[in-house]
Amino acid sequence: MGISVGAVTKAGTVTPMQKIWRNLQALGDIAFAYSYSIILIEIQDTLRSPPPETRTMRKATLVSISVTTAFYLLCGCAGYAAFGDDAPGNLLTGFGFYNPYWLLDIANLAIVVHLVGAYQVYSQPLFAFVEKWAARRWPKVEEYDLRLHGPNGHACRVNAFRLVWRTCFVVLTTIVSMLLPFFNDVVGILGALGFWPLTVYFPVEMYIAHRKIRRWSTPWVGLQALSLACLVVSLAAAVGSIAGVVLDLKSYHPFRSTY
Repeated sequence: MGISVGAVTKAGTVTPMQKIWRNLQALGDIAFAYSYSIILIEIQDTLRSPPPETRTMRKATLVSISVTTAFYLLCGCAGYAAFGDDAPGNLLTGFGFYNPYWLLDIANLAIVVHLVGAYQVYSQPLFAFVEKWAARRWPKVEEYDLRLHGPNGHACRVNAFRLVWRTCFVVLTTIVSMLLPFFNDVVGILGALGFWPLTVYFPVEMYIAHRKIRRWSTPWVGLQALSLACLVVSLAAAVGSIAGVVLDLKSYHPFRSTY
């Protein structure tokens, strides 16, 4: 008795065109997981040396990419083999049942811990950019501080602009995410937009410039071919994710999840 991939699906549930869009959207979701280059330098700056930060980050990057790839392959291949076209976007609650509750609670807690940390790390470059721009635009903005007194008489100073700006940003992004409950589609679009330019194109061009690789040499052609292939993947993922948003808009209800 073997596994027939996709055999458990209902006939006519997903059209061939919809399957193509979903496959392209999945590429965007996967690409989003690899768009870590925008925070790579931020993380590397927090490491101590010796050993050199580059050596530590090389090992960390190898391990993280390997684990991420294995995780996606397990979820994608095993999920499709078991459920075929009926595999939901949310593997935790997309099947209509919520047992065992303790397992879902542990999974949701792990998601919260992951997102709280990831949100802080990914938002820091944006926070720093806006706050530096505001300091140049309004030099006195750094002078407005709030003094908060603790129970033991200790006081700390909090910049008023930073407190208001970051709070408004969190509130705005939360409202937008609740208003548009297209998690997989939005993740696919973000992954498609950020994957090629930030994770592939700029690192490849910097490597070529740093190593002084000659044009039309074998390494140069190979790197450009890799960049072009990733560009095609990003464009295909963007098309699939946008098509997913268009399809979801047909049954769209504000502030309501699609599953």
